[in-house]
Amino acid sequence: MALEWVVLGYTSGAEAIMLLLLTVPGLDGLRKGLITVTRNLLKPFMSVFPFCLFLLMDIYWKYETRPSCDAESCTPSEYLRHQKSIMKSQRNALLIAAALILYWLLFSVTSLLVKIEQLNQQLEKLKNRD
Repeated sequence: MALEWVVLGYTSGAEAIMLLLLTVPGLDGLRKGLITVTRNLLKPFMSVFPFCLFLLMDIYWKYETRPSCDAESCTPSEYLRHQKSIMKSQRNALLIAAALILYWLLFSVTSLLVKIEQLNQQLEKLKNRD
């Protein structure tokens, strides 16, 4: 299962980098190309949603089938393993949430930038008519 988490981590990283490049001021010359690239990548990145759902179900299944371990009923090594498993599940849930939020932000920022670009083109047309 580690490969799925690596893929999700790289996807989240790519989303974060694209979001950063789209929102950094001073990259006006590159912004049009970045918007085009991002719009083309949004559809393949849509596969993040079912992938995250699958990974969330995996976390839930591991949580439900995990043996309970209290401090009194198990050895210290078993208790430590139990705690590490809980920490990994929480970390993975945060990664899922980050991937989904970053996709939503990337989609929103890209659509806003496309609307701004369209409005600028309309403004130029109006200026040229006068």
